[in-house]
Amino acid sequence: MSVTHALEADVLRRQDPELAEILLAEGHRQSTTLQLSAAENFASPAVLAALGSPLANKYAEGYPGARHHGGCEIADVAETLAVERARALFGAEHANVQSHSGSSAVLAAYAALLRPGDTVLALGLPHGGHLTHGSPANFSGRWFDFVGYGVDAESGLIDHDQVRTLARTRRPKAIVCGSIAYPRHLDYAFFREVADEVGAYLIADAAHPIGLVAGGAAPSPVPYADLVCATTHKVLRGPRGGMILCGGELAERVDRAVFPFTQGGAQMHTIAAKAVAFGEAATDAFAAYARQVVANARALAAVLTAEGFAVTTGGTDTHLLTCDPAPLGVDGRTARGRLAAAGIVLECCPLPHGDARGLRLGTAAVTTQGMGQAEMARIGALLAAVLRGATDASGARARVRELTGAFPPYPP
Repeated sequence: MSVTHALEADVLRRQDPELAEILLAEGHRQSTTLQLSAAENFASPAVLAALGSPLANKYAEGYPGARHHGGCEIADVAETLAVERARALFGAEHANVQSHSGSSAVLAAYAALLRPGDTVLALGLPHGGHLTHGSPANFSGRWFDFVGYGVDAESGLIDHDQVRTLARTRRPKAIVCGSIAYPRHLDYAFFREVADEVGAYLIADAAHPIGLVAGGAAPSPVPYADLVCATTHKVLRGPRGGMILCGGELAERVDRAVFPFTQGGAQMHTIAAKAVAFGEAATDAFAAYARQVVANARALAAVLTAEGFAVTTGGTDTHLLTCDPAPLGVDGRTARGRLAAAGIVLECCPLPHGDARGLRLGTAAVTTQGMGQAEMARIGALLAAVLRGATDASGARARVRELTGAFPPYPP
């Protein structure tokens, strides 16, 4: 039974038809447009079932065996299963699966290791850093002294010399490695070396690549970082949420930083859904999926390059890529709007060394739908046609519907 069919047959349609129509409309939007957001994916029906389970009713402050509420014996089993699966999947000594989001996981990581005013070295926001890496609008920028490193102007690769120089001169308490728009693998061994040289903690923000790590398609930060923060959606294809991986020596500090310091009761239905996702990610099928995600991203990058886009770093190692559409005669924001009108969903992103905005694309969701390199060629050509004006929005939407119709995210 498809998700849409299940919704139509559910009590929600009888009790609250107005909201049911909204949810049906969102399902229709997702299934008839191209989801090229690097931060999104399609969770499995099993993950969605866990999200809608009776565990949504359970209040469970604390941790298994030490809750502040009664009746948590089943919730304890669910969380323990999620923790054990996460530890096995990523080879970590400890896993905290309670973080409500990637941002809350990073907040807890800082709370576990830092004090307000401490200096932190992280990738600058104009170069692909996240809001939690020092944005003045975010808690990170208000509470800590962030120093930003960047990427090389020519190659677009992280400037390792700059990282080392800044670490030596600023002596940060922690170094953060991770990005929302960096298409290449990070050299975790390098960051570990620099952190050790200056006596800093190393925090890996692996929100984007963690699903590829699970599938063996990207190097793991776990052996190198003191703490690894991640999301459970994106390539990992689980529910929206976060987690923290670490060694045993930091386990208690991490757990206390999550609860009770930065958040209250665990969302047990989400934790159950995380357990489902971790189980799915431990399969051979998921490993094949992860490899296909990367193959599709590389194929899409090659097509966009051939079509005239300026692809950052000349390609990608991961599920995402960034590019400048300026050679096609359009800026990033305008390009995003035209593509949205054509039924193609993606984001703008900053381009390093200037004020220009580019495009960020990801292949996780379309790969979940079953698309391969042949479809990436069609998508790349369609993006170029829309931005060049070779096809109008109506014609492009028809081509998008034809493509998505052949690869439904939730087949009946």
